[in-house]
Amino acid sequence: MTLPAPTVPAPTTAPTELRVGVIGLGFAGTTHLDAYTALPGVTVVALAGQEESRLAELGRTRGVPNLYHDWQDLVARDDLDIVSIGVPNHLHHPIALAALASGKHVFCEKPLATTGALAAEMTDAALTNNRVLEIAFNHRRRGDVRLLKDYLASTELGRIYHARASWRRRSGIPGIGSWFTNRAMSGGGPMIDLGSHVLDIVLYLLGEPRVLSVSAVDYGEVGRLGRGGASNSQTTGGTQTFEVEDFAFALLRLDNGASIQLEASWADYTAHDNDISVDLLGSMGGASLFVRDHATDDTLRLHSEVHGASAITVPRVHVPGGEHRLVIEEFLATIRSGQWANSYGEYALHRSRVLDAVYESARINKEVNVA
Repeated sequence: MTLPAPTVPAPTTAPTELRVGVIGLGFAGTTHLDAYTALPGVTVVALAGQEESRLAELGRTRGVPNLYHDWQDLVARDDLDIVSIGVPNHLHHPIALAALASGKHVFCEKPLATTGALAAEMTDAALTNNRVLEIAFNHRRRGDVRLLKDYLASTELGRIYHARASWRRRSGIPGIGSWFTNRAMSGGGPMIDLGSHVLDIVLYLLGEPRVLSVSAVDYGEVGRLGRGGASNSQTTGGTQTFEVEDFAFALLRLDNGASIQLEASWADYTAHDNDISVDLLGSMGGASLFVRDHATDDTLRLHSEVHGASAITVPRVHVPGGEHRLVIEEFLATIRSGQWANSYGEYALHRSRVLDAVYESARINKEVNVA
């Protein structure tokens, strides 16, 4: 898609020092906060969240001078270059729109929004206000994923005609009855939570083909019985109901004639524990990524033929972690470069529209075209 020329000029903020406000005190918000705090040329000057004791603790331990209960008060500051959003999904949209309209760049947790329509409003606002909108698809920054991306660029696998991508948990619903299982607040269950990550990985590896149509099913059998909850969950909010799926499966048809098999589960009675898997099937070779419970070594297999015999190559790759920091570093580098064209979150908008189609297909039990 060709974007129109921005109508708002680039800011005059000195590129060597960026001032950040972080919204959110849970895992996402704290991860953002720690990444900014560890990076040079960045100062976190404000933090917002509603848990008073946690807000005070993070302000004290991370040296953040300005603390707010309400996100609106943080966004209203006129000395911020960046607002970083690490809150429940339904709040991404209003916070991002307010921040972008006030001239701030936005870093947002995935998914971009609970629906594709709301995500489109966010990307439109980024374009209109000429501000960078980046989304925390951190798993594509894993060392093994980046190595595989380089391998695909340098090695002929022939036509990659099918991919399998999944993130499956044996028992990992992140808070039954919390905002995660309230449809209005989350937008869905594991498909929007975990499936969005592996969808991002596989579309990134394949060179960003467009998804044309989706045929999907979903189920909530385990969660509705009150089973499958993550043992370490401390998530709050919500309505104490289970309104989303705990398992979803979809077949995606691409504009290049290939297909993707996409699967996500929070809880199912299988041998899986907390596993990410991506398989690429090419006419002359293939590749398999398998990450068991956030493993950092021995995760990649490359499949080929040598003199007519099947061959498997196991690259030595270590995944040190810190992928949130890597995506934030890239986000900051984009801001400092002043080259913001195509940095308005459009790639994440396509993912949101694909997820819309997944849920609609499962609801009506028919194949659905992606908007």
